Amino acid sequence: MVERENTLASFLAAKENGVDGIEFDVRRTCDGALIVHHDSRCAGQAISETRQRDLPAYVPTLDDAMAACEGVTVNVEIKNSRKRSETTYDETGALARQVVRHLQQIGWADRVIISCFDQATCAAVRSFDAEIALGWAVEKFDLVVALTQAHILGFTAVHPQFRGLSEEVMAMARELDLDINTWTVNSKSGLTSVANLGVNGIITDDPRRARAIIAEASLD
Repeated sequence: MVERENTLASFLAAKENGVDGIEFDVRRTCDGALIVHHDSRCAGQAISETRQRDLPAYVPTLDDAMAACEGVTVNVEIKNSRKRSETTYDETGALARQVVRHLQQIGWADRVIISCFDQATCAAVRSFDAEIALGWAVEKFDLVVALTQAHILGFTAVHPQFRGLSEEVMAMARELDLDINTWTVNSKSGLTSVANLGVNGIITDDPRRARAIIAEASLD
């Protein structure tokens, strides 16, 4: 059975499949609640303009999501960008601060990776916590430039789309002491490639299949 993404059922199913970590997306409702959902809209409503209690019951709070993910590493992606598909953009750093402070309060700050496609949001996260693991997610971006900027800004990792990876990129990441966690890798060729490159983390939609393919590749 395939579970709905970003739900408690999907997190529990992932753990049953033996994953090392779980990635999900966090947003803020108009009444200030931190909830987990990929898209800016849910059931036809803009999440940024909707109260938490008015969202469908399957949309978990950040607290509930973290509790469901107990025992594995969690990649909390802050959804904050200027894309036209988004209904709001926080340029004050308030969302980043709220997420960081909340993770600190519930004892997850040393077991989580925060990520975001928005570099300014990543920089805000770093300003609120100098030690928390922090990955800048990038797409269609020069990875040499991304790695250089991430190093200068004190990030922990870069999270690139897997097709841009190469041995040269991995060598540079190691030289700069940056992790590479790549997304979203589902094909056999892609999984084999990134495994052979030695990436630190792989985000996939089918972890059981990915594990089998990677194990097979390691035997070749």
